[in-house]
Amino acid sequence: MNTAPRSMPLRQAMDEAPTLARLAAVARQSQARLQIARTLVPPELGAQLKAGALEDGVWTLLAPHSAAAAKLRQLLPQLVLTLEHADLAVQNIRVKVTRP
Repeated sequence: MNTAPRSMPLRQAMDEAPTLARLAAVARQSQARLQIARTLVPPELGAQLKAGALEDGVWTLLAPHSAAAAKLRQLLPQLVLTLEHADLAVQNIRVKVTRP
């Protein structure tokens, strides 16, 4: 008798678990916003940005250091407008510095 746990493909697991499916959808939405944010900054900085949480209309954008965070904060009005035009509007964008 085989008592080993049955494995299943990730896609199947997500389809069978609504919570996982919702989390995956939120992650995709956050990544889509990140791709747009990367178009507004120099490529070197864009490559270092990370998508954070997307909760209740607030998106968190993670910067590698405080200088990058300051630059992103300057660009927030333009980023908000760009996201709106891409049908990815958010109520607010929070910029945080990642910890090493």
